[in-house]
Amino acid sequence: MTRKLLFLQYRHKTQELRSLLGYLALDSQRRPMLVQVLKELLETWGSSSAIRHTPLEQQCYVSKAVLLGLGLLDEVELRASREELLASLMAGVSCRLDSSLPAARRLGMVVAEVASARIQPEGPPLKFQYQDDELSRELLALATPQPVGDSPSRTSLQAASAPAETPEKGALGDGAPQTQPQGSDSEPDSDDEFVPYDMSGDKELKSSKAPTYVRDCLEALSACEDWERWEAALRALEALVLRSPAATREVSVELTRALLHLEERTSVVGFDGLRQRALVAVTVTDPAPVAEYLTSQFYTLNYSLRQRMDILDVLTLAAQELSRPGRLRKAPQPSSPGPPSWPDNAPAPAWRAVVEERIRGKTRRFSRGSARSIPAGDPNSFSAVAGYFFFPLIQRFDRPLVTFDLLGDDHLVLGRLAHTLGALMYLAVNTGAAVAMGKALLEFVWALRFHSDAYVRQGLLTAVSAVLLSMPAQRLLEDLPDELLEVRSWLADVAEQDPDEDCRALAVKALLLLQKLSDKLLPLTAP
Repeated sequence: MTRKLLFLQYRHKTQELRSLLGYLALDSQRRPMLVQVLKELLETWGSSSAIRHTPLEQQCYVSKAVLLGLGLLDEVELRASREELLASLMAGVSCRLDSSLPAARRLGMVVAEVASARIQPEGPPLKFQYQDDELSRELLALATPQPVGDSPSRTSLQAASAPAETPEKGALGDGAPQTQPQGSDSEPDSDDEFVPYDMSGDKELKSSKAPTYVRDCLEALSACEDWERWEAALRALEALVLRSPAATREVSVELTRALLHLEERTSVVGFDGLRQRALVAVTVTDPAPVAEYLTSQFYTLNYSLRQRMDILDVLTLAAQELSRPGRLRKAPQPSSPGPPSWPDNAPAPAWRAVVEERIRGKTRRFSRGSARSIPAGDPNSFSAVAGYFFFPLIQRFDRPLVTFDLLGDDHLVLGRLAHTLGALMYLAVNTGAAVAMGKALLEFVWALRFHSDAYVRQGLLTAVSAVLLSMPAQRLLEDLPDELLEVRSWLADVAEQDPDEDCRALAVKALLLLQKLSDKLLPLTAP
């Protein structure tokens, strides 16, 4: 019963799980089985193989069982099994924090906090920073120890009798004279009647002014000990870059290098956002050299994983900005001269308004066209530089470095790389490089299609959908017929057998796109 209901099935509700574990805790002869089941549950919860190959719903189910079981143990049982439980917990926390899925990491944080406080209450508590959601609140509610055999009627009776004493105390307090201590603020010479001065609109006076040139910002960010000037340069850089594109192109690579290695030395509010927006502005202003520099630094030594993921984020955001419609649209030109009109300062005569109103009332219109004007088409700025963004990133993913191995432990960055390549492919739709990019991306996906990490598989499936959406349908059929058949077979297997729910959903969407392409191409190939 415990093996099937706890380890093999995960569709039961929390109340059923509580009943099963409570049944084991009711009898003294079954309590050793409860301790043994809890040890096995904690070992399964922290297994790296289980984290990779079991659905997230089952991991949540096992987490609830662990917390419920810990709440049913008494102090003697906890003391006897403390070392073994702590060892399994710490090993599981390490494996879960290494996971690429945010939900799995958050699950490990919540369970680690609650379980460590329950197993070793006298030790230093574990504290993590995670986003509070419904699942975390449910897990925290399960952590309250519930003694077996506690009478709910007794608990409700105590809760009902507790507030009954409050009115009596309040009545006694109302009848007693209230005396004020000497020297209190209620004396006549108190200054409470003065209205405080409103200082909400005051601004902090700073000794350093904001730089007015891009080179001044580069100098302040590179080598400056004046922290007020450093902060002012960081806040003003994005606007200066967009305002002075010619000056930015002269120092674009040096400015990118300074921003990429920039560290938060003071408590600047929104430092990460300011740095990222400045990097995106420089990349959009001078895309080819900056993208070439960023992609080369992605596979270079002496960079942290955070910096490498920042590079991917900047490339994605810059490509999105470059491909945005209407980005290069100029101000509307003056319209062609029409019939003479009355001056602005001279009011139109009254008879004219009456005539126009009569014409509108007596004119019969069978249909009225759209009042909105069709926006003019603009060239895709990302089309000319898509190769600088895409191909250097995809060329060296299988070459490990001393401190960076995408095919090894750095699978989080590999998943982010797959998502980035898919986004770049989608943004390169209707460009000249889309066909070559699609072929290279399908080879990348095919080499990693059996990766054990769910986040990487999600990125690969997203990349397949991007290829199907961006490449011309006729070129897909002519250049990649065998690859499409293999991709269809792989997507069908993922949609049926992948343990991750998001991977299955992405595979189904890709299969639908592939089916639409097939239906679209069949009339073209028919004789």
